[in-house]
Amino acid sequence: MSKTALIAGVTGQDGAYLAHHLLEHGYRVVGTSRDAQMCDTSRLGRLGIIDDVEIVSLAPNDFRSVLKVVSGTQPNEIYNLAGQTSVGLSFEQPVECMESISVATLNLLEVIRYLGEGIRFFSAGSSECFGDIGETPATEETPLHPRSPYAVAKSASFWQVSTYREAYGMFACTGILANHESPLRPKRFVTQKVIDGVRSIKAGRQDKLQLGNLEVWRDWGWAPDYVKAMHLTLQADTANDYLIASGTTTSLRQFVECAFDVAELEIDNHLESVDAFKRPADLSYSAMDPSSIKHKLGWSSVRTAKEIVEKMYFEDLF
Repeated sequence: MSKTALIAGVTGQDGAYLAHHLLEHGYRVVGTSRDAQMCDTSRLGRLGIIDDVEIVSLAPNDFRSVLKVVSGTQPNEIYNLAGQTSVGLSFEQPVECMESISVATLNLLEVIRYLGEGIRFFSAGSSECFGDIGETPATEETPLHPRSPYAVAKSASFWQVSTYREAYGMFACTGILANHESPLRPKRFVTQKVIDGVRSIKAGRQDKLQLGNLEVWRDWGWAPDYVKAMHLTLQADTANDYLIASGTTTSLRQFVECAFDVAELEIDNHLESVDAFKRPADLSYSAMDPSSIKHKLGWSSVRTAKEIVEKMYFEDLF
């Protein structure tokens, strides 16, 4: 008998790549969107799986909606990848951010507990939860110190998962995800903004690429690799939280330099730092230590920033 996976947020970057990965492993994949009839399935289409994924409507912040979908689809595994995904947007819509992430996670956990069918649960966490910890790489034991509404919501979800795992013996895990990119990234993310901007400059459609703080450092990884880590966490013998990252930190300026190099353009002629694009609070440096997941599950991702930029620029999906 094949397994059934329910992916909340299947139409996003991670949801689409995870659906593709699970289908390759023989899963029946059911995905959710707030409105199954009106959702944007273009990413599923780009991966060639639009006809292989069942999509159902789900309001994650409504307990009855979650109960109906989970009991109706009878999944073996649930992957919660839904909710607001932008740090910048979370400052503009903090209430929606908390409801779409924290309340949704709680509803899914409570439905799993209520049904009592041993459903395994993965929750997408974020390295943003650690806050500014300097240049010391974060581990699973690093205290959380969120500095944005998005990170606060993800931190609340992290503790909800931990509490349900310990209190009820549920197989529930959080993958604390560092930044991970692909050609499927929405345009509101800075990495895709960089790639689109450089392409437009190369084509003569614009002259300048305007960004905020160029001196932020992040662990940027490759999304198709990261969804494999999500899957692995639910195949383990014991439920654990894992930090999913490449272990290499790169500045935004270096990422931008790679993009201009790939396009064979002079960066000094086309790059501007604009105060209007700077966030109210931003992490200056974020470093990750993914040695736990490598040791326990055998997963690692070693793509360089230049490789990721090249894949995004030339739209190499895998």
